[in-house]
Amino acid sequence: MNPKHFRTNQRVVIVGGVAGGASCAARLRRLSPSTEIILLERGPYASFANCGLPYYVGGVIAERDRLLVTPPEVLRERFRIDLRTRHEAVGIDRERRVVAIRNLESGECYEERYDALVLSPGAAPIRPPLPGIDLPGIFSVRTIPDVDAITAWIKQRHARRAVVVGGGFIGLEMVENLRHRGLSVALVEKLPQVMPPMDPEMMTPVHHHLFEKGVDLRLGDGVGGFRAGEHGGLVVCTEKGEELPAELVILSIGVRPETALARAAGLSLGERGGIRVDEYMQAAPGIYAVGDAVEVRDWVTGEWTLCPLAGPANRQGRLVADNIVFGNTRTYRGSQGTAVVGCFELTIASTGAGEKTLARLGRKYEKVYVHQAHHAGYYPGARTIHLKLLFDPSDGTILGAQAVGHVGVEKRIDVIALALQKRATVYDLEEAELCYAPQYGSAKDPVNIAGFIAVNHLRGLAPLAHWDEPRDGALILDVRTPGEVERGHVPGSVNIPLDELAERLSELPRGRDIRVHCGVGARSHLATRLLREAGLSARNLSGGFASYLMLPLRNE
Repeated sequence: MNPKHFRTNQRVVIVGGVAGGASCAARLRRLSPSTEIILLERGPYASFANCGLPYYVGGVIAERDRLLVTPPEVLRERFRIDLRTRHEAVGIDRERRVVAIRNLESGECYEERYDALVLSPGAAPIRPPLPGIDLPGIFSVRTIPDVDAITAWIKQRHARRAVVVGGGFIGLEMVENLRHRGLSVALVEKLPQVMPPMDPEMMTPVHHHLFEKGVDLRLGDGVGGFRAGEHGGLVVCTEKGEELPAELVILSIGVRPETALARAAGLSLGERGGIRVDEYMQAAPGIYAVGDAVEVRDWVTGEWTLCPLAGPANRQGRLVADNIVFGNTRTYRGSQGTAVVGCFELTIASTGAGEKTLARLGRKYEKVYVHQAHHAGYYPGARTIHLKLLFDPSDGTILGAQAVGHVGVEKRIDVIALALQKRATVYDLEEAELCYAPQYGSAKDPVNIAGFIAVNHLRGLAPLAHWDEPRDGALILDVRTPGEVERGHVPGSVNIPLDELAERLSELPRGRDIRVHCGVGARSHLATRLLREAGLSARNLSGGFASYLMLPLRNE
C-alpha cells in the first residue's frame, strides 16, 4: 500500500453489519476521513456480539447492552458513518452503480449511488421444512431479537425442559447455557458425534463430559418433526421414533449463506452456495463481499469452502477497506478454520484440515496423538490435553490439529495455527521455543511433544501405528505394569512390562508386526526402540491406551 495512491471522496455502501460489514466501515473511516460511508442493516443493530448470544441466554452475560460491540451512536458520531438500521438492500444495478433500498419501518423505497459496494449479508439459520417447524417455542439463535424472544419465552412459560437440535458450536453453547439456567436439556444430533467438523475419536471425551453434566445426549438420531403437547409445550419426534417433551426447542443445525441479493444481481455463486470472490475479495468490478456469505480458498486443501467465523470475517472486512482506499493491493490468503468452543468446563479447538477431510480428498497424511498435562505435572492442578496433529508424511508440513481439555487447549492450537499459516513443519514444532514455568506449561510442551513424535516417525526411529488400522495378524504388546493392565486392557494383547522387556525378548516373534503401547506413548517409545534395535518389527501405537479409549466404535 502506498499513501500516495489514496482514493478520496468516495461513496461506499455497505450491506450488512456485524463482523464483516462493521469492521470494514470502521477501517474505512480510520483510513479516509473524506470517504462517505453508508451502512445498511436489515436488523435493529449493526455491530453486536453474536458469538455472545448463548451466554446472554444463560445469564453469564447479565447486561444486554454488553452485546453491543459498537453502539449505534458511536458509529454515527465518532466514525461519522451514515448508519441506517431496519433498511434492506433489495436490488443492485451494476451498470448504474446504484443500490435499491427499502425502509422496513416506513415501506419507502429509494436508491443510493456507490463508487464501491460491500456485501456482508451473513448467513441465515437452516430451518428445514419439518412437520410442526412453525409451532411457537421453536427458536434459532442468530440475532439479539432472537435471544430476547428466547429469554422472554423461558420466563413466561416457566420452561423446565429444552431440546437442542444439532451439536455444533451454537448447539453446545446453548446446551451449556440452558443447563446454567436450570433447565434439563436433551441434545439431538443426527450424526454419531457432536461437532461434526472434528474427527470422531476426539469427541469421545466431550460425549462423556456431556453425560456427566446431566445432558440427555441423543447421537445418531435426527429430528423427524414437532407437535404440540397434550398439556401444553412441545414434543420433538425423532427419526428413530423417540418423543422428547419440552417447553423450548433450539434449532442449531447450521447456517446457509444469504445470497438472494447477489444472485439477483448476477454475481457468481460457488458450489457451496456462497458468493465467489477473487483474491481481493471482489465479486465483480467495484463490488466486494465478505463474511459468512462468501466462498474462500481453504488454506490447507485449496478447496473452495465456507468459513462462517468472526475472525476471518473481520480480517476480510479490514482487507476490503484497504483495497477500496488504496486500490486492489491486498490479497486474502484463504481461511484455515481456526476455531474454539466451550462445553461446560471443556475447551474444544481446531485449526486446518481434519482427518475426515484429508481422507475424503485422498490426501496422504500421518497423525500423532498426545495426552499430556497442560502444565508441569508436579505443580498442583495439572489437567490433561488430548491433542491430535496431522502432517504430510513426505516433508512433515503441518496440515491440521485438534485438541480437547480443560485448560490450555486454545493456547496450543493457536501456536499450531500460526505455524500452519507459515507452512511450517513438524521439525519446526520440535524446535519451537515456548513459554515455560511450572504453573503455565512444561519444558517439553505438548506442542513440542507432538513434534518429537512426528519427527521420530519420519526419521524411522519409532514408526507409528494407530488403533484404527486393521490388525492383520499384528501382535499388540502392552508394556504397562500388571496393575495398570488389571484396570483395563486391549483384548488379545500380550503384557510384558517395560522393565522386564529386555530380558524377555525371546518371547516375541520375529518377522511379525508388533504394535507397542503403554498409557500415553512414552514408555512404548522406549520399548519400540529396544525392539527395533533387537531386529524386531515394532511400531509405537500413538497415544497409547488413552487413544484406544477414545475409539468411537468402542465407546459410543
